[in-house]
Amino acid sequence: MNENTLTSLGYPQIQKNVAACALSYLGKRYARDMKPMVDAPLIQMRLEETAEAAALIRYGASVPIPSLDGMETIMDLLGTGYLFTERDFSHLAQFLRSCAQLMKYMEGKSEVAPTVSRYASSMIWMESLLSEIERCIHNGRIQDQASKELIRIRKKMTVNEERMKRKLDSLVSKHRSIMQENVISQRGGRTVLPIKKEFRKHVKGSVLDESGSGQTVYIEPAELVGLQMELASLQAEESREEMKVLGDLTSMTESYHREIALNTETVGILDFLFAKAKYAATMDGRTVRVNANGRVRLQGARHPLMGATMVPLDFAIGHTYSSLIITGPNTGGKTVALKTLGLLTLMMQSGLLVPVAEEGEMAVYHEVAVDIGDGQSLEQALSTFSAHIRNMIGILAQADSSTLVLIDEMASGTDPGEGVGLSIAMLEELHSRGATVVATTHFGEIKHFAAATPGFENARMEFDTVSLQPLYRLRIGEAGESYAYSIALKLGMPQRIIERSKLISDQGVSQRVSPNFTSAVPNVNSSPSPNSSTAEQKHSNKTRNTLEPVSPSVQTGPRNQSNWPGASKPTSPAKAFRKGDRVYAAYLNQSGIVCDVEDSRGNIGVILRGRKVKIHKKRLTLHISAQELYPGDDYDLDIVLETKENRKKRKLMGRKHVEGMTIELPPEE
Repeated sequence: MNENTLTSLGYPQIQKNVAACALSYLGKRYARDMKPMVDAPLIQMRLEETAEAAALIRYGASVPIPSLDGMETIMDLLGTGYLFTERDFSHLAQFLRSCAQLMKYMEGKSEVAPTVSRYASSMIWMESLLSEIERCIHNGRIQDQASKELIRIRKKMTVNEERMKRKLDSLVSKHRSIMQENVISQRGGRTVLPIKKEFRKHVKGSVLDESGSGQTVYIEPAELVGLQMELASLQAEESREEMKVLGDLTSMTESYHREIALNTETVGILDFLFAKAKYAATMDGRTVRVNANGRVRLQGARHPLMGATMVPLDFAIGHTYSSLIITGPNTGGKTVALKTLGLLTLMMQSGLLVPVAEEGEMAVYHEVAVDIGDGQSLEQALSTFSAHIRNMIGILAQADSSTLVLIDEMASGTDPGEGVGLSIAMLEELHSRGATVVATTHFGEIKHFAAATPGFENARMEFDTVSLQPLYRLRIGEAGESYAYSIALKLGMPQRIIERSKLISDQGVSQRVSPNFTSAVPNVNSSPSPNSSTAEQKHSNKTRNTLEPVSPSVQTGPRNQSNWPGASKPTSPAKAFRKGDRVYAAYLNQSGIVCDVEDSRGNIGVILRGRKVKIHKKRLTLHISAQELYPGDDYDLDIVLETKENRKKRKLMGRKHVEGMTIELPPEE
């Protein structure tokens, strides 16, 4: 997987969280080195064994995983000729005892956790090595019985020490009056008496040191010299024999190199496995069914780094569509939905249980490619759009049928027209390669493309128009919106302005600057002049009425918006539509203007967001009739249905032939 993808989706934090649940250095290392796998059967096996481990923990089992204290040093130095110390062998003995305890424990769990138990059953019980270490070393010290020679040497040392003690007792009694203090001292490993300086001649022996003040001299009595030399010789023999014992133990340990390495690695794997299980318990993780066919179906999915604050996500893709376009308001949870799908996919492919409801299904991808966030670099001063394009070029370089592509805010950072065109072309290319694509956008054109293209589906993040708060729930199969109209209406914007805004949006940008706008839609805040004609007043009044709030009896909105403030319900399907009628297509969640009457197949031509679409009459409901919208039966609908440029061309072509002049019509879908 691409490192940028792992970082963008928060995978390194998952690695850290799993490592924190491990006990051993090796388990922590495996967690930090954890990476997503791409073999579906292997991933399913890893999920099942993690689920087994999680079940053991859930039912209160305390699994005796060895801590591997000191084993990292032993494994690094084993076979290098290094002479292990008493401390090293104490660590090794504890490891061998813990391995035996773990093997015995897991043997009793073979029925409830067969996969996990097989790891422990592969470990090797090194009883003879443990017995030899325990015979030779106890509490970090080499035992007398480690060798016969050591027994002999230490017996002689004991006799020597007894003789020296008796001699010292005699000397202290003899020189007590001239000693600075009744304490036996050591200097350079030799036993000395602290004698007052002025009485130094009264004691036979060698001065080995004196105090800082010079008032005390430390004398080694002549009577102790022979005994101390003998003790030093015995100590040297003891040290040589101890080195021999450690050397023999080291050699024996090296003969078990393979077995120790196997047990150490197995303990590390089990520690890592139970670390995954412990982490799953912190977020109520569950196993899922794995496939390599791009099918995903999740209920109650949560982002593992957001905890209980996240509204659970229901998500599906790969069954009847492989590309999903998510729309909705800012801060509505679109990006969180992308990151949740991406991170859960990486976790699942790492053998981690994921926070979803039971019976989940997830797909395995060889690559997860993302374009989330603007990706700007201050050093290179890249624009948002440039960063998006660089990311998309990188995605195209690797996208195929085994790729999951996650794109946040398509067409952002540049001219909407060009951005939309590039985005749709990108979506077409990715779809043709068989990639699974989930993208978010604000642009209606991309929603319309998804609604009209096989293999694509729309989804929206829900929004509460009463409280003006996002609900963070994903609705697949429905196109979302920015909710600008709902928010503006809720905050007090007049209904007539909302309606005019919708009309302008539906007709296209060219109509916003139409020279006929003044006559078609007069200033509703002004009265007709005293000199205006009666016809003009009727025209003005009728037009004003079309901009005022629609009567509650007139159905004006989609069924799922009936509880919106100021909105009404759609009418029943019309038997016939006229040019200029404003109609509503529920399946697209959009309104448009009729530009072509019904054809032989019952299809109606409708302009939606500047695009000409053929929609069957049964899928349309009347929003506002042309008679209500436009003044008089002789109103020129070309003002509504034609662009300003095309109207000029038709007028000119009606007078004379113009070589090379063509009229461009909206693209028909």
